[in-house]
Amino acid sequence: MREGRRVVVTGMGVTTPIGHSVDESVASLQEGRHGIRQMPEWDFIADLQGRLGATVEGLDLRKRYPRKKRRTMGKLALLAVHATEQAVEQAGLAPEQLASERTGVAFGSTSGSGSETEKFSMPLAVAPHTMKGLESNAYFRLMTHTCAVNVGQFFGVKGRIASTCTACTSGSQAIGRGYELIRAGLQDVVLCGGAEEMHYMSAVTFDLLMATSHKYNDDPDASPRPFDAARDGLVIGEGAGALVLESLAHARARGAEILAEVLGYASNCDGAHLTAPRQEGMQRVMELALEDAGIGAGHVDYVCAHATGTEIGDIAESQATAAVFGAQVPVASLKGFVGHTLGACGAIEAAWCLAMMREGFLAACRNLETVDSRCAGLDYVRAPRQQTPRVVMTNNFAFGGINTSLVLGPVP
Repeated sequence: MREGRRVVVTGMGVTTPIGHSVDESVASLQEGRHGIRQMPEWDFIADLQGRLGATVEGLDLRKRYPRKKRRTMGKLALLAVHATEQAVEQAGLAPEQLASERTGVAFGSTSGSGSETEKFSMPLAVAPHTMKGLESNAYFRLMTHTCAVNVGQFFGVKGRIASTCTACTSGSQAIGRGYELIRAGLQDVVLCGGAEEMHYMSAVTFDLLMATSHKYNDDPDASPRPFDAARDGLVIGEGAGALVLESLAHARARGAEILAEVLGYASNCDGAHLTAPRQEGMQRVMELALEDAGIGAGHVDYVCAHATGTEIGDIAESQATAAVFGAQVPVASLKGFVGHTLGACGAIEAAWCLAMMREGFLAACRNLETVDSRCAGLDYVRAPRQQTPRVVMTNNFAFGGINTSLVLGPVP
């Protein structure tokens, strides 16, 4: 590949239940602090089984930004902008570099703002069925591409806007889309990421699918438990993650600090079932990402797993990972710390992987005490390790059989 078409990371940012920045949240990963809590906000739903969640606390984003900037942003877009603002600041991009036709945005979420959708719908759904009090800007807060367009608007971006609303692969597909746009020569810089806002509709959705954790409602410390024999489902979380991607030539020309290179990316579809994951599709997407990176499985030092703590998903993913890497590569899922942040997880986890490369440690799989015997024999990271990974792979999987795999490494 020509040097000008190599893709690097120059900035990253996160907003999570365990820290409002990369540094804060990484300290929590290293020290074992989690953000899972009971959700009394859901008490009005009498038959909801799962009562745990992970929310971003102590951050009033409505006070952070002036009304003119945030009037089209619900909480979802505000989280996206907050994470992207951190990434842009670290990248050192000037306003004129952002407001360029060569700068784009790729951002995703599972849907638009749940709270804004509820606020807009209730007056119309309940008697007297009136439009009175509805705001003209409401649609811009609840539309599915609210993150992408509001990030673009906030930073004055004039290039391509790509919305990647693919459920749990929204964030990772956004990074992949940015990588592809730059590699193809269509953009020089892309602000990439994913976001998720906590809303009871997400909890209800997974409850109906019998996928949420409920045995530990009175013990938030004990759930979720990816790969563990005592796991009983996922916990919903919220947050946002963002990366600034650039062509290597562009980053070097402006003297930017380069955090890592996106060595490879792949996305595919199982083509079989909307909710049941397939080992074959997961395995193949990892193989494709390695092929794109031009490296073998033996070069990967850490695999950040998607594993959410569900019965079928963890087993299939562990077997797929073992088929590609064998039993030697260190593997962990980080969802024990913040739950499953859905559309945000791919971007948050990518940022955390970059931080591991920088800080020289491997984050652990929290609550993994006894590996399910049906899961493959892997080198599961059960406590943080002081080890510097040079090359990491981070994987995500979504409803519809959508699979993604990213490979990150140093710039030679």
